[in-house]
Amino acid sequence: MTILSDTLAQHRASIDNLDAVLLHTLAERFKVTQAVGTLKAKNNMPPSDKTREARQIERLRQLAKDSGLDPAFAEKFLNFIVAEVIRHHETIRGETPNSPNQDSKNI
Repeated sequence: MTILSDTLAQHRASIDNLDAVLLHTLAERFKVTQAVGTLKAKNNMPPSDKTREARQIERLRQLAKDSGLDPAFAEKFLNFIVAEVIRHHETIRGETPNSPNQDSKNI
């Protein structure tokens, strides 16, 4: 292998490791949000909380900015995850979930 291909292989190995971290972290996050959904369902609480959602979006946009990540991208990514969380919460409540592609700002 050349220095270029060795460097490329090292970068790709790092990316693979980071992808694994992201997926394991998402799995842990969803375990916790499932518990939240169960708690909400048992206590007849709605699947989403608009006040918390707004706070979370602002907090995560700032974290993204502080980390050198585009805040708009971070918000899109969060909205994608949150839409899935809300879908899970609706399912736990026995409701028909919204489409997973629906734009949502629920956390």
